[in-house]
Amino acid sequence: MSPESKKLYNIIILGVAFMFMFTAFQTCGNVAQTVIKSLNSTDFHGSGYTSMAIIYGVFSASNLITPSVVAIVGPQLSMFASGLFYSMYIAVFIQPFPWSFYTASVFIGIAAAVLWTAQGNCLTINSDELTIGRNSGIFWALLQSSLFFGNLYIYFAWQGKTQISGNQILKISWEKMSLLMTRTWKSTKKSLKLCVTKEMLLLSITTAYTGLELTFFSGVYGTCIGAVNKFGTEEKSLIGLSGIFIGIGEILGGSLFGLLSKNNRFGRNPVVLLGILVHFVAFYLIFLNLPGDAPIAPAEGTDSMAYIKSSKEVAIFCSFLLGLGDSCFNTQLLSILGFLYSEDSAPAFAVFKFVQSICAAVAFFYSNYLLLHWQLLLMVIFGFFGTLSFFTVEWEAAAIVARGSDYRSI
Repeated sequence: MSPESKKLYNIIILGVAFMFMFTAFQTCGNVAQTVIKSLNSTDFHGSGYTSMAIIYGVFSASNLITPSVVAIVGPQLSMFASGLFYSMYIAVFIQPFPWSFYTASVFIGIAAAVLWTAQGNCLTINSDELTIGRNSGIFWALLQSSLFFGNLYIYFAWQGKTQISGNQILKISWEKMSLLMTRTWKSTKKSLKLCVTKEMLLLSITTAYTGLELTFFSGVYGTCIGAVNKFGTEEKSLIGLSGIFIGIGEILGGSLFGLLSKNNRFGRNPVVLLGILVHFVAFYLIFLNLPGDAPIAPAEGTDSMAYIKSSKEVAIFCSFLLGLGDSCFNTQLLSILGFLYSEDSAPAFAVFKFVQSICAAVAFFYSNYLLLHWQLLLMVIFGFFGTLSFFTVEWEAAAIVARGSDYRSI
């Protein structure tokens, strides 16, 4: 096997591994608030939104030290250990208690920071300037296949249900510790220094938008659909169908942009432009199709009127648009980070996940209180300015490359 084929093989294995892991985790996130609202009528009292806010809050803070962990332990072992904590979080749903539910949320926040920093490092190691776009697309398509398989189960298992029952649901030496602390401090300083560079500040606006819309499509939108009583007995199973079509959009986008990236003379900007246009269409249709109180409706759902007669077909079409638009942004962010910071990718991906996760945490927090139209307005504002900031970085990077200079002179 040639070195290039070996690298492509590694990317495929990476994508398949993440697909299996997130088949369980993303499905849990998609239905968590709906399941928890049903359990709150029993002795269990908690919030799926709060759990996700804890996860992404801890996730964001942990990203400051994860590059050093990945550097010492290695990306492979880092991802393996993190995967064990993902399994622990999912197992909590077998018999949830508030203390175990929220404690597992803290641990998975730490594990997620390590996992995604290691993933970005592994992606960069197995890519070069010509293949980073293709490999980002392949990885993203395989990862988001998880939305299809997990939500397919939800669609069939929850057919005709209006309430969800509970039953559905290293020893280190002191020398190594000293080395870990030293490298952690150096890595943290490097990440903090990277945070204030012009390129990363601009990309942080785009990344912030992906955090907000990640919260929306992975946790809020499914809850909104499941709360609309006008959808009848299909309201809960539609959550699974929505997740399937989000996954189809993600897979289509990742596959398409991965195949086209090598021959794309126009750079990454057209893909990001497509992503924001697709999302704006989705947001407008969701604004018209779903009642404003859907995100915060009680367990029995809402009978409020939307601006048009709520349509299941429009709701599912919007799911597809949300997935397609998300793949546009994330594949291009992975691509440009891997390109700009190819020599030292771990701090760059740590900053990326730090910003994305802290915005996702904030979004999960306000999702407990804000009506649907205010959540959509926030995403429109961040999406508009995030797109402009991405354009700026891509134009400047392309200009530097065209002159044959190093991107760090931007």
